[in-house]
Amino acid sequence: MRVDREDEILAPEFPPRLDWLGVAFLRMDQLLREGPVLVEFWDHARINSLRTLPYMRKWHERYRDLGLRVIGVHSPGYSFGRERDTVAAAVERLEVNYPVVLDPDLAVWRLYGNKGWPARYLFEPGGHLRYIHYGEGDYADCEIAIQECLHEAHPSAELPPLVEALRPEDEPGVMLAAQTADIALPGERDRVELVRDWTDGEDFIEARDAGAAASVSFSAGGAYAVLSGTGVPGPYETDGTVVAESPGLRLHGFQFIPAPPA
Repeated sequence: MRVDREDEILAPEFPPRLDWLGVAFLRMDQLLREGPVLVEFWDHARINSLRTLPYMRKWHERYRDLGLRVIGVHSPGYSFGRERDTVAAAVERLEVNYPVVLDPDLAVWRLYGNKGWPARYLFEPGGHLRYIHYGEGDYADCEIAIQECLHEAHPSAELPPLVEALRPEDEPGVMLAAQTADIALPGERDRVELVRDWTDGEDFIEARDAGAAASVSFSAGGAYAVLSGTGVPGPYETDGTVVAESPGLRLHGFQFIPAPPA
């Protein structure tokens, strides 16, 4: 969504004493002297965030030499996402090639009044908000807004064609069917069919023994179970059922992705 310049929404400065990955630290006011800044709120354990990463990487590679600065704000939705080493390993594994600021206490999230994952904020040089979008999609309009900012700073620069949609559901203007809402545990235990014993935790249910299972019915393009405790924490594709191979598996919830248009 484009933002009316008359609204005068300015880029907040990053709070002090936050950890960064890829750089020592960055200041928003200094970045905006060099060019536009694209801020993405994301979580390595949110499948919707992961589906936007290819676009973020491409925009960083395409436009950094013209002055665009891409910043990832890792605001965790699960308890394991507050651990620095876990996020650093995910950033390396996912080949996130732009700076990431760690927001374990959601300080940056609150500063922006952010509403979900993923969320993109494009600030033009000078600090005014040019564009904002929540959720997947709208990639073409976001890149057009980036190019507009860069063209204003470099009128003679040759800008490439827009990145092609990576999936049918990413095409501009596509209409998507309604899908099952994500499930958060342990609060939504009633939406999950459980076999054998599971114990409630902070933001998970934990299998008491091997063979414990959890199943959900869903209508969506795919389902992912968010797991931790016995392996690399994060989302894992599933047909709707999770079976614990050993005690200690933690199930944080289920997430769903859009189905391609018919």
